Amino acid sequence: MSTALATGIVATHVVGPWGFGWWFLLIPLFWIALIAVLFALFGRRWRRAAAAGGYGPYGRTPARQAETTLAERFAKGDIDETEYRARLEVLRANAPQ
Repeated sequence: MSTALATGIVATHVVGPWGFGWWFLLIPLFWIALIAVLFALFGRRWRRAAAAGGYGPYGRTPARQAETTLAERFAKGDIDETEYRARLEVLRANAPQ
């Protein structure tokens, strides 16, 4: 009798009278927190990658891409410094704001 009574008391205090008690909230909260952390980490990376390679106000516009190509040609030695500066000035003067 005392064993059954002790088991009943322990069972109701550990898991509560409704079954699992408040422990059942931990599993959904864990998964929600994990998804939120993953979204925060990878979402930021995806947005930065899209901004770096994409077009638009945060990405590489055609004018910026032309400047990059010009800088690469200058770095390779295809054009000299005076030609680089002249072409860069033309690109920047005609670039839409």
